[in-house]
Amino acid sequence: MATILFFLILAISILVLSIFFFLSRLKPYCECEICKGYLNSTWSLEFKNLCDWYSYLLKKSPSGTIHVHVLGNVITANPNNVEYMLKTNFDNFPKGKQFSTILGDLLGRGIFAVDGEMWKFQRKMASLELGSVSIRSYAFNIVSEEIRNRLIPLLKSNIHTVLDLQDVLRRFSFDSICKFSFGMDPGCLKLSLPVSDLQESFDLASKLSAERAMTVSPLVWKIKRGLNIGSEKKLKEAIKKVDILAEEVIIQKRKNDFSSQNDLLSRFMRNIDDDKLLRDIIVSFLLAGRDTVASGLTTFFWLLAQHPRVIDEIRAESSRVMVRTEKETLASFEEIREMHYLTAAIHESIRLFPPVQFDSKFCQEDDTLPDGTFVAKGTRVTYHPYAMGRMESIWGKDCLEFKPERWLEDGVFKGQCPFKYPVFQGGVRVCLGKDLSIVEMKSVALALIRQFDFQVHVAKEQTPKFMPGLTATVRGGLPIMVQERQEQ
Repeated sequence: MATILFFLILAISILVLSIFFFLSRLKPYCECEICKGYLNSTWSLEFKNLCDWYSYLLKKSPSGTIHVHVLGNVITANPNNVEYMLKTNFDNFPKGKQFSTILGDLLGRGIFAVDGEMWKFQRKMASLELGSVSIRSYAFNIVSEEIRNRLIPLLKSNIHTVLDLQDVLRRFSFDSICKFSFGMDPGCLKLSLPVSDLQESFDLASKLSAERAMTVSPLVWKIKRGLNIGSEKKLKEAIKKVDILAEEVIIQKRKNDFSSQNDLLSRFMRNIDDDKLLRDIIVSFLLAGRDTVASGLTTFFWLLAQHPRVIDEIRAESSRVMVRTEKETLASFEEIREMHYLTAAIHESIRLFPPVQFDSKFCQEDDTLPDGTFVAKGTRVTYHPYAMGRMESIWGKDCLEFKPERWLEDGVFKGQCPFKYPVFQGGVRVCLGKDLSIVEMKSVALALIRQFDFQVHVAKEQTPKFMPGLTATVRGGLPIMVQERQEQ
């Protein structure tokens, strides 16, 4: 008993001394206005979200770049810098060991947390699979079935009832990505809206992992992890549940002859025997295909509620392209591709509200960005798509307007330079699932817009407030009331 008490007192003493040492270093470390604003959270007096404060600072900066010294972070909204990081000098801006340290407990050796040969191996495999016609058709059929058999029936059963659309969309995308990636159906979107252990554990692990990156020093969360207390204890427990469930998926795959199955995990298992790596790949699939789609669709419907003209344009286009009046009928893959205005509206929405608001790399060797910013070895360098969508220097004076027409040329969708619109990254690490996610978002949006009218229970002047996380999640969700659309 005395031994246990001794070690407990010793652990507490080390924690207190470490925190005291850490706090004693903060004030003298940097006295600039940005750092003081971050440390004291005075930015929250004027801005709802940290990303809005960063956008304000980046707009004021002549170079479109700022320093947050207490985080050891250079943040940029300059397209030339983005191109330099993601393409021109890609090798000097890897994810880095610091990133792997922060997110490695959750992501392991998955594609989003590694560099070098491991990244190249996974990317090559994913590129081959996601680029095939068969896998795209497989994914489209899964999404269509989920819309037809679960999403629409759920909304129909809740006519004139206030629903959290964000929760519904997260359930939809979780079911879809699990079916597509593992051939597993968690059934989150069934009419009873059941709770999924995997979904809950993954959500919590993602949230707590993201919070690590927001601490001024990794010393804080590392001490908590070493002592297994607080948020780190919760994170460890959540990851353990994810591990157990992922292991069960892999075991079932091996029992059921994965060689003849079409889901992504089965395809990867034909070339990978390492179950730990397969677990990391499972988590990467969940991260890539679940939260991003749900996040993008949530803010899309929030914007549509404020711009009914856009809804009318989408409905008119779908009537022309589909050449039939039944609003219940889902569009085919070919018809979805022909809907240029819908494509423009989706891209415009995620310009203003990208599902991943920022992305960071770590400078491997001393470097200088095109705008003249010196970056020391080991510095975290962040490019900020959320802020970039609000820069007049990039998008013009109407940059804050939701204007799908900016993406159209003679009625045909025209993409933008990925380095001024890095929502899907760009260069060597450009998102392999971009086309699949856009098609999924278009399919869901079109099906609901054609069949339902939505009344969003949020004040028109209110802007979304986001929760901390790896992807943008609206705090409080998106409360809506659904009505059957009367007009054909």
